[in-house]
Amino acid sequence: MFLHCGNFQLDLSRPLVMGIINTTPDSFSDGGQHLQRDAAFAHAQKLIADGADIIDIGGESTRPGAQPVGIQEELDRVMPIIEGLCDAPVPISIDTCKPQVMRAAITAGVQMINDINALQNADAMKAVSASNVAVCLMHKQGDPQTMQAHPHYRNVVSEVYEFLQGRIVAAESFGIGRERMVIDPGFGFGKTLEHNLQLLCELKKLAVPGVPLLVGLSRKSMLGTLTGQDVEHRVHASVAAALLAVQRGANIVRVHDVRATVDALKIWNAVDNVPLT
Repeated sequence: MFLHCGNFQLDLSRPLVMGIINTTPDSFSDGGQHLQRDAAFAHAQKLIADGADIIDIGGESTRPGAQPVGIQEELDRVMPIIEGLCDAPVPISIDTCKPQVMRAAITAGVQMINDINALQNADAMKAVSASNVAVCLMHKQGDPQTMQAHPHYRNVVSEVYEFLQGRIVAAESFGIGRERMVIDPGFGFGKTLEHNLQLLCELKKLAVPGVPLLVGLSRKSMLGTLTGQDVEHRVHASVAAALLAVQRGANIVRVHDVRATVDALKIWNAVDNVPLT
């Protein structure tokens, strides 16, 4: 299986690693560290050198309780970084739900749109369908400001699956082929610890033929709850979570700690490919 990202075709015969760059002052893990263009660009180069297969750039925090930012402010944060990485050897993704930001980023050369709203905005759907970029369709319940207040599901696995399946069908109706799609169950987006654990445990049930599965667990609060570690000390838990996700069917893991994750997955991949006797 391959993922078509603009001019890139990503081979999914092994798990891929998406490295995170947040150009925001308030992201839960690295807020404020990469606000300046030079710092963000240097971090991107480091992530690529560490083995990242995709770089995901975000200019608006979506952590629980985060406040939205205006279109121009988000553009001012992300566009200099995107333009500086136009010749990068890996695909560049933009983490946004704003159609105006999507269009500007696509024009500047990004190869993937990572939309927490799963293209439910009609203009966002049109922006992606008019291009050749890939898109990540994510599930969430509620908005970042309120999503962790009272998350509730009858059956979290089946409801997430049904939502993602519905968004795939909607995207296909606009001419976006499955070879350009990725789905994300949205760990931590309107979900309790129990919901997150259930999704991770039954991740294989979310598989949709022809559509890769992306998982983002890196440094999230569920790992802090389970380990008692603050956000700066969740590297080991994050790597363990990424490995568990891959073992349960994830094709792409979205992480802060690229080198540690890449090394762990190299070991897993080597063992997984040993022929049985």
